[in-house]
Formats: sequence, structure tokens, C-alpha cells
Amino acid sequence: MARHSGGRAWYGKVVGAALGVTVLAVGASVWTAQADPTGGATPETSVSARPDGGVEPVDMTIAHASDRGANGVNVTIDDGPDPAWTPQVLDLLREFGAKATFCMTGTQAQAHPDLVKEVVAAGHRLCDHSVSHDTAMDRKSEAYQSKEILDAERMITEASGGVRPMYYRAPGGAFTPHSRKVAASRGMRPLGWNVDTKDFERPGADAIVATVERELQNGPTILFHDAGGDRAQTVEALRRILPWLRERGYSFGFPVR
Repeated sequence: MARHSGGRAWYGKVVGAALGVTVLAVGASVWTAQADPTGGATPETSVSARPDGGVEPVDMTIAHASDRGANGVNVTIDDGPDPAWTPQVLDLLREFGAKATFCMTGTQAQAHPDLVKEVVAAGHRLCDHSVSHDTAMDRKSEAYQSKEILDAERMITEASGGVRPMYYRAPGGAFTPHSRKVAASRGMRPLGWNVDTKDFERPGADAIVATVERELQNGPTILFHDAGGDRAQTVEALRRILPWLRERGYSFGFPVR
């Protein structure tokens, strides 16, 4: 779920919660999307570690491209995991041989560690979606932004049994240069999207499918949700979209890192 605002036309809308503060500050950069010129990378299960036990930093620009190249598509699933909807999404991904990136909140991951482990066991990737899904994070202090990102990273990693998130998606697209730098320093590539299905608004499965068919030309990363309310329409839409993508020659990949 996400918010729209001027200059963030590729993000959607939702209500967020807030959390406490502490920790860290870092620097600044510019907004830009970056594609992987090689494409087709072998999926990883965790971020790269340095010999000294630290985490290998990644590019802090916002990723949209697919590691499968021009015919790749990135299915991304936000706000979970949720015991009612995540298992249904996983079943569909398994049925159609698709992989996805699950952007989890720290609170949901902590509440449902069995589902986090199931996502990892199925070969999908994890993404840090902050602790509390505060869509006004970009208007809060740098200490608050750091805490939301780093606490969620820890919560998701603990819930997964040690597999760390490979991406960071700001709630509602509320990225800042600071939040992107914090995430990238921890090996989590900032993750955007190209197709906002608006499934959180429950417009009907037909409308969700039509949005994907109409807007996929905008880029390969598609936004869905498996929590935050009744996601029956999302499940039905995925049941139709996943085979539709296969029939048209798309391959399911992951966002570039």
C-alpha cells in the first residue's frame, strides 16, 4: 500500500503507523533508476558478506529493472506476511513457476516467522518495508528513518532464521537520500516500482488485471499486496496475471541489485 504525491507518480497510497526514534545518520545523493546491463543473474538467497563479517554495500539508487533483462518481470508483494493471504499468494507463485520479492514490515515478520521462512524456502527474496509502514517517514528525523529501516532489517532477519533482506522499499515511496544511503550501506538496494496495481483500493480483480496489461510497458516491476486488508481481489488477479505473463514470453526475475 502506498501514497501518491507530486513527483511520485509511480507510487500508490495507504495509511501508515509511527514508531519511536534513535540511532544513525548518513549522507545524500540523487534520485535515479538504474538498469542491469547484463541481466539474467542467478537468484541469491541473502546479501553478500565481506570477509570481515560485515555487509557488502550496494548501489543507493532506486532499482526498477529486472535481472532477467528486457523480457523479465519483477513481481513484488508488499505489507505482509499475513496468515490469510500470503499462503494463497505462495500457492499461486508455485503453481505458475513464478518468483517474487516480498516487502515485509518488521511487525508482520515478527508476528509470523513461519511465513517468512516459507517465503525464503520457496526461493523468493525478502525486502525491508520498514517496521511500521509510516508513509510520512520522509518528513521525520534521520534518526527515526534509520531506526525504522534497521529495526525492520533485524526483525525480518531473525524471523527468517538468518536470511537478510536484499532490498528496501520505503512505505508509500517515502524515500530520502538518507534512507537510501542507510539501506544501501546494509546491502539493501532501494526498490521502486513501475506498475502500481492499486490493489489496496480493492477496485476489483478485472481492474487490477487491466492495470497490469495497460501499464507493463512502463517497466517490469509490479506492485501487489498480501496484507493490510482483504486481498481476495489480489489473489484472483494474480491467478490470471501470472499465466498471462508467461504466455507473452515474460520470465519471472528479481529486481537488479
